Amino acid sequence: MKTLIKNAFIIDPINQLNGQYDLLLEGEQISEVAVKIEDQGYQLIELAGRILLPGLIDMHTHLREPGYEEKETIKSGGEAAAAGGFTTIACMPNTKPVADNPATVEYIKSKARDCVVKVLPIGSITKNLLGKELGEIGFLAEAGVKALSDDGNSVMNSEIMRRAMEYANSFGLPIISHCEDFNLNGNGVMNEGYYSTILGLKPIPPAAEEIMIARDILLAELTGARLHIAHLSTKRGLEMVCDARERGLQVTTEVTPHHLLLTDKAVKSYNPDTKVNPPLRCEQDVEALRTALQDGLIEAIASDHAPHTFEDKLGEYDYAAFGISGLETTLALIHNEFIQADLLDWNDLVRLMLINPANILGLTVEGIKAGAVADLTIFDQEKTWTVSKDKLKSKGKNTPFAGWELQGKVVMTIVNGKVVYTDLDDQGKIRY
Repeated sequence: MKTLIKNAFIIDPINQLNGQYDLLLEGEQISEVAVKIEDQGYQLIELAGRILLPGLIDMHTHLREPGYEEKETIKSGGEAAAAGGFTTIACMPNTKPVADNPATVEYIKSKARDCVVKVLPIGSITKNLLGKELGEIGFLAEAGVKALSDDGNSVMNSEIMRRAMEYANSFGLPIISHCEDFNLNGNGVMNEGYYSTILGLKPIPPAAEEIMIARDILLAELTGARLHIAHLSTKRGLEMVCDARERGLQVTTEVTPHHLLLTDKAVKSYNPDTKVNPPLRCEQDVEALRTALQDGLIEAIASDHAPHTFEDKLGEYDYAAFGISGLETTLALIHNEFIQADLLDWNDLVRLMLINPANILGLTVEGIKAGAVADLTIFDQEKTWTVSKDKLKSKGKNTPFAGWELQGKVVMTIVNGKVVYTDLDDQGKIRY
């Protein structure tokens, strides 16, 4: 049965589409894109001018399974991703057992077959994320991982990181680096500065991130490896990444919505949902990241989706877990705070949340054209909604954006030609 999508406002810089079109889907593929396609009794989705994008990629998520299914499962994480407009997500290896071997990667891939979105495993750099011995990089590459990372931990040993880059390079894999000097961080829980002083909370200096960024850039220069800096949060770190890029190094970076929209002032409430690693930084850092995003100096936006149980975030700030559940709010927050404010446009968003992440992970994306796989994100710019923990599909309800009223919402996600999430209101029409 064919599905006709009527009156979609398509934005696809890959195929230079920016206007109102109809789409005809047949099976998993797009069979036709035209200004007008006659309805011949097809299944019908009427979009009435809503935005339709090629399916987006979140290149940095934590799905917790195997081992921490009380926090999230691949199934629940996939449902959260679909509700957030993502058709493909990459999951970090900090599971139990760690994805440092082909068996665990194959387990993740097998569970992902029942997931509503596409899941790409990332393998660990070191065994058990301990930073002491390299993981089975060749076997991980054969198992189909798209990158290597010890995210959640930093590889403190420079010799091991050098060898990891050399091996990763030989298999064509990027290194995604979690930059954190554990010796400087100590037991810190928030950004070092004015607010850590007045709140009496243990500080994390920005230098703890920046020193490791500098080291990894030097190692990337030494080895010729592709280096991606995860969840960049400081102005100085950004400057080093830009300098490396200007010198011709293969260094890219990502930023999260919470590091773009919140400062360490948000910790004044002692709300454990504001506790994240790297921590929320000062206003100067946030402004630098926002400006760099607009100037095209940051390659990707990623959620760093880190779901936790209620108990993980319960109690004193010092003892709460680090992390924010972000899959369902990322796209809406960027629309509300950047596109609505004319700081970014939709072409920028597709570049930051599809084209560049795909390039970094070595994926081929065709966008919206006849013969392409029908992975689509549909967004209603006029729909307003309030972020509510109770309505999140993720098991992790730990979001500092609870209570925020946003304009613009994902109303449908299609993966391989199948509707996997829908929230069209009465103005939208679906006929099956």
